[in-house]
Amino acid sequence: MAQMRAYGDEQQQQEILHGHGLDKDGAGGGDSNKKARAGLCGVLRERKVLELARAKQRLVEVPYTATLANAANALLAGRVSAVTVAAPPGHWIGAGGSMIVESDPATGVARKHYIGMVNMLDILTHIAEAGHDDDAAAVEDGQAAPTEAIDLDRRMSVPVSSVIGHSLEGLTLWTFHPNTSLLDCMETFSKGVHRALVPLESSAENVVAVELVESAPVYRMLTQMDVVRFLRAHGAELGGVLSRTVRELGAASEAVLAVASRTKVIEAIRTMRAGSLTAVPVVDAPVDAYILQDGRGKKVVETFSATDLRDCPVAQLRLWLGTTVAEFKKKVDEYRRDGSKPLDAATGVQATDDGDAGTTVDAGGVAGTGNEEKPPRPREMVTCSMDSTLGEVIEKAAASHVHRLWVVDDGEEGLLRGVVSLTDVLRVVREAALDEDRELQNIVVLE
Repeated sequence: MAQMRAYGDEQQQQEILHGHGLDKDGAGGGDSNKKARAGLCGVLRERKVLELARAKQRLVEVPYTATLANAANALLAGRVSAVTVAAPPGHWIGAGGSMIVESDPATGVARKHYIGMVNMLDILTHIAEAGHDDDAAAVEDGQAAPTEAIDLDRRMSVPVSSVIGHSLEGLTLWTFHPNTSLLDCMETFSKGVHRALVPLESSAENVVAVELVESAPVYRMLTQMDVVRFLRAHGAELGGVLSRTVRELGAASEAVLAVASRTKVIEAIRTMRAGSLTAVPVVDAPVDAYILQDGRGKKVVETFSATDLRDCPVAQLRLWLGTTVAEFKKKVDEYRRDGSKPLDAATGVQATDDGDAGTTVDAGGVAGTGNEEKPPRPREMVTCSMDSTLGEVIEKAAASHVHRLWVVDDGEEGLLRGVVSLTDVLRVVREAALDEDRELQNIVVLE
């Protein structure tokens, strides 16, 4: 994907689209332009990603020479879903052909190149693949269980750069120009991109699309959740879209692949990687021969996500990967509540909690970070129905820090009907904004 730059007439066209163009008499503004800028679309066009990026904490990164064990500890300590991987400039091609370089603020000389991102699913997929290589021989001979046959120490000692791209998300590293509007940002995020780097300063000008080449002294990571939190905080400016239901907006996807609660964790990881999934519902059903099964019409009891994998301490990986998903969830919950604190001193990373905390929160309504001491509390699912409003979905997602809500029916069983993800939320808000904008433009033309 090449950069898109607006010069001359194209620049004037962009200004008109953003409500800053000249009227027919050469003067700026005018009642027509004010009407065109009004509404949801105007709000999202006026606000820039830089405003959201400035509020983020510093980037969590690891060097390309770090081991997978180092990367796993950084994920846990930083409370993030993914870490960026940095390498010396001039020696690597970045994920997706990107060239994202951090430069010295004083001299402008490139000092590091961000070559990709890695999440816990990438790491555990690398471990799970042991079942398909030479490590599987003992399993085939009946001499060992799948996790016992894995040489975990060897697999966790490989450089993190070797697992970039193991999951679909890691295949490309995205970046937004700081002047990208939230409306344009939402277009990218509504297509399944979960996060992108934003330079706090940029050497490029008038860029109106996602960039693949960028040089700046400081970057921040902008996520789908950051935009959803913005929508939550500015609900009064968003008009009627928040009062419309999931059903009205077509926000739910009815295709939901699930795993049974007694599925082995290592098998769930392999199938999630094969299906390019970062989370699946856990249903009360027999284990399917194909592991992944159609979850519709079944009782959803939990969520199994990349964040659960992140919160598994490296020292316990060998034992925990051989447990069932239900047992694994219990162990992770216990560790979050009572386990050792993340090794902040070892990594120098400040906790940011940018990860997906699954789809459960404490019954008291407080999502835990894993750092504080808390008494045991029952946990409940975060769900919605087809008749839930978009405002209710956004409130639940932002308050509980979950990246998807399972859609259940209104019966006592709460059977699974679909899923609403942050991707879906941003898609329907953007579509509603554009529809409203077209109506406003038609009013302007008629007048």
